[in-house]
Amino acid sequence: MKTQKTNWHNQSLDALETGLQIDVQRGLTDILAEQRLKQYGLNCLTPQRGKSPLRLLFEQVNQPLVYILLIAAAITGLLEEWVDSSVIFGVVLVNTIIGFIQESNALKAIDALSRVLTVTSTVLRNGQRRSISANELTVGDVVFLQSGDKVPADLRLLQIRELQIDESALTGESVPVEKKLATLSEDTLLADRFNMAYSSTLVTYGSGTGVVVEVGDHTEIGRINSLLSSTIELETPLTIKIAQFSRLLLWVILGLAAVTFLIGVWRGQSLLDMFMASVALAVGAIPEGLPAALTITLAIGVSRMAKRNAIIRKLPAVETLGSTTVICSDKTGTLTQNQMTVQALYAGGEFFDITGSGYTPDGDIGLNGKTIDHQNFPALMECLKAGLLCNDARLIAEPESWRIEGDPTEAALLVAAHKAGLHQASVCTAHPRLDAIPFESQHQFMATLHHNLAIDSRHVYLKGSLESILARCDKAFDPQMQLTGLDKALMHQQVERLAAQGLRVLAFARGDHDYDDVNHDQVKGGFIFLGFQAMIDPPRPEAITSIAACYRAGIQVKMITGDHPVTALAIAKQLGMRHVERVVAGAELQATHEAQYPQLVEQCAVYARIAPEQKLQLVQALQANGHIVAMTGDGVNDAPALRQANIGVAMGLGGTEVAKEAAAMVLTDDMFSTIAAAVEEGRGVFDNLIKFIVWTLPTNGGEGLVISAAIFANVALPITPVQILWINMSTAVLLGLMLAFEPKEPSLMSRKPRDPQQPILNGVLIFRICLVSTLMLIGAFGLFEWELARGESLASARTVAANVFVFCEMLYLFNCRSLEHSMFHVGVCSNLWVIIGALTMTLLQLLFTYWPPMQKLFGTAAFSSGEWLLILGVATSVYLIVGLEKLMRRRLFKK
Repeated sequence: MKTQKTNWHNQSLDALETGLQIDVQRGLTDILAEQRLKQYGLNCLTPQRGKSPLRLLFEQVNQPLVYILLIAAAITGLLEEWVDSSVIFGVVLVNTIIGFIQESNALKAIDALSRVLTVTSTVLRNGQRRSISANELTVGDVVFLQSGDKVPADLRLLQIRELQIDESALTGESVPVEKKLATLSEDTLLADRFNMAYSSTLVTYGSGTGVVVEVGDHTEIGRINSLLSSTIELETPLTIKIAQFSRLLLWVILGLAAVTFLIGVWRGQSLLDMFMASVALAVGAIPEGLPAALTITLAIGVSRMAKRNAIIRKLPAVETLGSTTVICSDKTGTLTQNQMTVQALYAGGEFFDITGSGYTPDGDIGLNGKTIDHQNFPALMECLKAGLLCNDARLIAEPESWRIEGDPTEAALLVAAHKAGLHQASVCTAHPRLDAIPFESQHQFMATLHHNLAIDSRHVYLKGSLESILARCDKAFDPQMQLTGLDKALMHQQVERLAAQGLRVLAFARGDHDYDDVNHDQVKGGFIFLGFQAMIDPPRPEAITSIAACYRAGIQVKMITGDHPVTALAIAKQLGMRHVERVVAGAELQATHEAQYPQLVEQCAVYARIAPEQKLQLVQALQANGHIVAMTGDGVNDAPALRQANIGVAMGLGGTEVAKEAAAMVLTDDMFSTIAAAVEEGRGVFDNLIKFIVWTLPTNGGEGLVISAAIFANVALPITPVQILWINMSTAVLLGLMLAFEPKEPSLMSRKPRDPQQPILNGVLIFRICLVSTLMLIGAFGLFEWELARGESLASARTVAANVFVFCEMLYLFNCRSLEHSMFHVGVCSNLWVIIGALTMTLLQLLFTYWPPMQKLFGTAAFSSGEWLLILGVATSVYLIVGLEKLMRRRLFKK
C-alpha cells in the first residue's frame, strides 16, 4: 500500500477504498489501527534537530568585533588595569547573553508547528464512533467533520453535506472552500483540490466524512514544516557590514601595531618600550564602545518601534527594514481585513453602493454618490431582507467588537441588512422560518420558507448564483415593488462587470407560495427577481496610505497570495499598487523555468494561487537580484518565506503562532501601516549607527596617528595606554551613545533605500574621518610639544593632549548629529541627551585634570586656564572646518 507522493485527489472513491484496504462503513479495527500506527508513526510533526546551547553560545562569540574586544580586554589585563578589563569583558558578556536568548527564541518556530496537531477527532473504529487524540490517527481512519472542527490530518472526502472549509492559513484563499466529491485531474493545484481536507484547516460550515490518507510529516502542513526547518536564516545587512568592517579593522590594527614595533626596534629602541608603544597604538585604535553602541542603538530602536505597535524579536531586524528594497505581502488578513463586505447592491433596476467595511455594521447606503433614506426604496429593502432571512449565520455584538458565527459570506449579508436598520432578531421574529432547502453545490442555491406575520402570508426566499436564480425567475420588481419584465441578458452583463472587479455576487428572488414546507419541485419557477449583492474582502484603508509611502521611499510592494487572480488584481488596484498589468498565477509560475524567476519578479507585482514552496522561491529570486526582502504574513503557509526573507513580519492579532515564531518582527495591531512606521524607524536606527561610527573612528584614528608620530619622531608618547582607555570608554558612553537618541531627520522617508552592496562607509564619510583624525593629530601632538617646549612637565603635557581629544570629540559630536547638515537643521535642543552628555563629560574632565585620586590613577597633572583656551580653540576649529566641508558639499551637489 502506497501513501507517499500519491495524488489522492486523483483517486476515485472505489480505488481509494481498495488501495487503502479499508471498509469505509466500519473503519479500521483496533488491531489494524495499531499496526498502522507502528508503520506510519504518530500523527504529529517530527521536531527538527536544532542547534545545541553550546553551539548557539559559541556563535555569539565567534565574531570579529568580539575578537577585537577580547584583545582589548586582554591587553588592559596585561597592563593590570583590571577595572577597564572588566568593563570590556562585561560588554562581551552582555552581547553574548542577548544574542543567545534571541537566537534560542527564534528556533521555537518548529515547536509551534508541532502544536498545530494537538486536537481531538471523532473516528470510526470497529463500526462505532469514537473520540481519540489526533496524534493517534493513522492512514485509513474514517474521520467525521462538523462545523467548528480543525481538520486533524489530510483527508480524502467520502461524504459531504454543505461542507465548507477555511483554508486561508494553508492556501491564502480568503473565502471558505466549498467541498465536492468529484475526482480531479492529477495536475490540480492545492487550492483547487475540492475533494480534499487538509490538516490544520478549519471547518466553517456543514459536515462531512473523510478517510485519512496522510499523517504527520507527510501531510501538507508537514511539508511546510520541512521547508521551514531547512530554510537558512540570512544575516541582516547590518550584521554583514559590521562583520566585514570589524575584520578589516582587526587586521589593520594588528598590522599597524606590528609595523610600529618593528620600526622602533630597527631604530634601536628597547623591546619593552616598543611593546608598550604598540599596545598603546592597539588600544587607541580599537573602538571599544562600538559593540555597546550597536546594541544600545538597536535596543532604543526596539523601544521606539514597540510604541508604534511593532515588536522586534531580533535586534538587527530593526535596521533591516530600513534597508528593505522589496516588501512581499500576503493579501488575506494583511492587506485586506479578512472580513467579507457587501460593497454594491442591485435592486429595482438601480445600483446602490454601501459604505463601511468588515463585520462592524457601520455605514451608509447611497445612490449615484448620494446617501439615501433607504426606507424610500422598498425594492432595496426587500433584497436586503432576503439576504438576512435566507441565511444561517449569526452576527453577535460584543463589548468592544462584533463577531460572526457561520459562513463569512452570509455574515456579510447580515451586516449589509443591519446598515439599513434590518436587525436579525426582530426581522426573524416577524418572519419565522417554517422550512428550508440547504445549499447544495449541484443546485447552487438555498431556499427558506417564511411566514410574514404582519400580512399573514408566506414567502419563499432564494439565494444563490445568478444562473440558478435567474433560471427560476420570469419577473422582477421596479424600485417601488411593482412587477416588471426581467432582462436576463442585462443581469448577466452587470454581474460580469462586478466579477471583473473581484467582487463575489449572490442573487436573490422571492416567491409568494402558500406552502407548509418547501422542496425542489416547488422552487423550479415562478419567482420574482429581487436583485443581487456584490461583496469582497476589502483592503485595509491604512494599507493604501502605507503602500504609497513605501513607493515614495523607493520600496517595491508585491502581493503574494493563494487567492483567485481576479480577486487579487482587484485588491491590488484598490490598494494603488504599481505594475499590476499582469497577474502571475501559480500554474504559470510552475511552468516557468527557475532561471527566469529573477526577471519575472522584477516585472510583476501580483502573484495569485501561489503555493508555499512558490512563495519561498519568489523571495529567493528577489534576493538573487540583490534585494533586501521583507515578507509579511499571518498563516502557517507563510512561515518558510518569513524565515527565508531578510526580515519576516508576522501579524500579532490574526497571525498563527507558527508565523509569529518564524518572523523577526510581529505587528501587534495587524496594520500594514505599521510596516511603513517600522521602515522609518529602521532607517533612523541605521542613520544613528552610521553617525556613531563616523564620530568614534576619528578618535581611534587620531590616537593611533599620535602614537605613530611620536615613535617616528623618537619622542615620548603624548598619551599613555591608560589615558587612551579613559578617553575611549568615557566618551563612548557619555558622548557617542547620546547619538542613539537622535530624532529622525525630516527627509528620512524621501530617500531611496540604501544600496545593499554599498559599504557601511562611503567615500565622503571616509574622507571626513581622515580629516578629523588629522586635525586631532595636529591639535594634540602640537599642543603636547608646545607644553614641553614651555618647560611644562610630561604629565601636564599629556593631560593637555588627552583633553584635546575629549573636547574635539565633544564639539565634533554636534557635527555628527546630521551627516549632511548643521546641528541647527535638526534643532539644537531636539536631543537633550547630547547636551547632558557634553556637560557631564566636561565635569569628568575637570576631575580627570585636577582631582588627586584621578591624577594618581591616570598620571595627569593640573595646568592653567591659558591651556584651556588653546584646547577649546583646537576643538572649535574642528567643528568649524567640518561644518564648512559639509556646506561646500551641499552647494556643489546642488550645482
